[in-house]
Amino acid sequence: MVLADDDLVEYGFRRVIITITAVLCALLEIVDTTIVNVALTNMRGSLGATLTDVAWVITAYAIANVIVIPMTSWLSQQFGRRNYFAVSIIIFTVASFLCGNATNIWELVAFRFVQGLGGGALLVTAQTIITESYPIAKRGMAQAIYGMGVIVGPTLGPPLGGYLVDNFSWPYIFYINIPLGIIATLLTLTFVRSPKYGEKLKSNQVDWYGIILLATFIGSLQFVLEHGQQDDWFNNGLIVTLSIVSLFGLLLFIWRQLVYKYPIVNLSVLKDSNLRIGTILSFIMGFGLYGSTLIIPIYTQSILGWTATDAGLLLIPGSITTAIMMPFVGKMIQRGVPQGYMVAVGFLVFFIFTLLMYFNMTPDTGVEHMYWPLILRGVGLGLLFVPITTLSLSTLKGKNIGEGAAFTGMMRQLGGSFGIAIITTFITRLTQTHRVNLVANLDGSNYAVQERLDQLQKGFMAKGYSINESLKKAYEVLDFSVIKQSTVLAYMDIFLYLGLLFLCCIPIILFIKKGNNKINPADAMH
Repeated sequence: MVLADDDLVEYGFRRVIITITAVLCALLEIVDTTIVNVALTNMRGSLGATLTDVAWVITAYAIANVIVIPMTSWLSQQFGRRNYFAVSIIIFTVASFLCGNATNIWELVAFRFVQGLGGGALLVTAQTIITESYPIAKRGMAQAIYGMGVIVGPTLGPPLGGYLVDNFSWPYIFYINIPLGIIATLLTLTFVRSPKYGEKLKSNQVDWYGIILLATFIGSLQFVLEHGQQDDWFNNGLIVTLSIVSLFGLLLFIWRQLVYKYPIVNLSVLKDSNLRIGTILSFIMGFGLYGSTLIIPIYTQSILGWTATDAGLLLIPGSITTAIMMPFVGKMIQRGVPQGYMVAVGFLVFFIFTLLMYFNMTPDTGVEHMYWPLILRGVGLGLLFVPITTLSLSTLKGKNIGEGAAFTGMMRQLGGSFGIAIITTFITRLTQTHRVNLVANLDGSNYAVQERLDQLQKGFMAKGYSINESLKKAYEVLDFSVIKQSTVLAYMDIFLYLGLLFLCCIPIILFIKKGNNKINPADAMH
């Protein structure tokens, strides 16, 4: 398989169109991972589903995504990149239409899984198409343009979903994909070109066992992460069983890929030390990106009483900051600024963001207290995404670059899944701990406590309640205040722990080898 360095480089109008198509597809995929979060309540009502059932709408999409991402390189080589990309967009678009027309919760879950299979391919393939369309000297900038879509996407989901649900109905969060998907398909078929791959595998050479083992390992792991907290983790038989299945699935998958002649995932590429470091850093970045995107809307809606739209809009200035930074970061990489330094500064800035959130969170924090910390978060993400991606691939050559990109993409998504699972578990457990500690300080004989109860009781009596009813309601109000305060303390703890995690990552950059800043992924990345 041989390709000249500049075989797929485009110029002028064609390159602009290809860039817009690829970023649009990456955005479609990522926005759909978070857009449903604000619509779950409406889905429950109209489809008659429980909270556990409706959570599968998110889980099914995530499982399908993470199964497909490691296989994108292999699938592109089998079917040709342009064909694979176009078919993935069509699958995603048709599934979006079917999701909007679902008549019960399990239909919706099934169509979301199909949508995830189409969507998983869009992310990494879009990154490859953009990168290969630019000359080698401008590939840092290409990563920056792609990065804008990936970083802004998770933040655009909640406000867009909130607006569509508040003003229309939940199916429109899926219908909005249809016109965009049709445009992206037509542009892909017209403008995108495929590299010339070598001979395709015959059906009897395809690693079907590898595909089954990968799906088993990733599917089981994703289920455990999504449902562990609500099912009480390892006190639940299904969670224990799937954890064991996931572990053995991983071990057998690694063994299969190492011994089979035509593996679907080339694990030997992980011998490269920079890629190994990059996959760890991608995991931690996903943890921080998706984890903090989860906490802030929950905090603003459940504690501060904001609407879904307002909660989503709060995150937009930080995302715009990231988008503005991306081209500057791309230029810095082109000029030879070491990626390791930028990653270290990015983690430090993220640590300062978490520290500011820790000190600013109260049961009645205002927008002005969160605005600048979230701008800082945007700066931190800008300094992390492109440098981590280019650093991961900087010492790879040829089609190994595509395989490396698939690993970093998968680890970022898995980091997000781990982040959300661990954070939701910690929110529940830390809230319980703080509640116990706060209640211990509410001594009934304390004058301040008695006075507060007396004021509340008199307030309810003035509204016509009896003495006993008023006292009961006064205790309920006090209990609600305790729960609210203990939840805020739990969120504060999580931000502090996230900050310490980022701080601990800074020394990792000492292990980075000097690579090529101006990566050449032209040799068949996917």
